[in-house]
Amino acid sequence: QVQLVESGGGSVQAGGSLRLSCVASGYTYSSDSMGWFRQAPGKEREGVAYIYYSGRNTYYARSVKGRFTISRDVAKNTLYLQMNSLKPEDTAMYYCAADRRAWVRAPEDFAYWGQGTQVTVSS
Repeated sequence: QVQLVESGGGSVQAGGSLRLSCVASGYTYSSDSMGWFRQAPGKEREGVAYIYYSGRNTYYARSVKGRFTISRDVAKNTLYLQMNSLKPEDTAMYYCAADRRAWVRAPEDFAYWGQGTQVTVSS
């Protein structure tokens, strides 16, 4: 069965950096979708960054473009999210998600989810 396990969250001050990792087991696809989502208390889950076709295509939410970088190590079955210049509004639980189909974007369309890792940014 597919399992996604995130790590790398923590507490940082504004302007700091964190790198999130998501290790996938039981999941090896090349023409697929993977993404990072976040959800703050009282808010809907939002897509932050997506990666398609094992890294050939990426997409970022406007709020993080230029600060966050999504990448993938296919050999290690690991998805990353490098987060720089963090802001207090980036505070949320971050989740990785995967789906065997390409170009998936809506959270309800992703088949597999991790348990989440908390990111807290203080001002």
